[in-house]
Amino acid sequence: MPSFILQVANRILVGLILVFSVYLLFRGHNAPGGGFSAALVAGTGFSLFAIAEGPQPVRRALRVDPLVLVACGLLLAIAAGLLAVAAGQPYLTGLWWPAGPENGAPALGTPLVFDVGVFLVVLGTILTLVLELEES
Repeated sequence: MPSFILQVANRILVGLILVFSVYLLFRGHNAPGGGFSAALVAGTGFSLFAIAEGPQPVRRALRVDPLVLVACGLLLAIAAGLLAVAAGQPYLTGLWWPAGPENGAPALGTPLVFDVGVFLVVLGTILTLVLELEES
């Protein structure tokens, strides 16, 4: 039986959880956080959404199959390492764009690309498991 209170709270909480997940993703280079922990937090938000509304609204909100997220994440993580190889550095060496952290700008580089790849792999895996369990 659907809970009205959970559905109302869900509208507020899921948005806050996903914003916090993005915050964790971007602060992961200089402090605790990163792709893995951000994906766990985002997975919690989508799990709450699936419990409150069911799996079909979650699939409609995603607009992408979770396995596609896993594949894109793997490609991003591999590409982050290959960019260093293309620059003549060892695999997965961090490369920073000119507006890097030494200039006071946000840290934009291959570690962020790798973290986004990890985020997509972990989130896609969690969503696949949660949605399959909710549908069965």
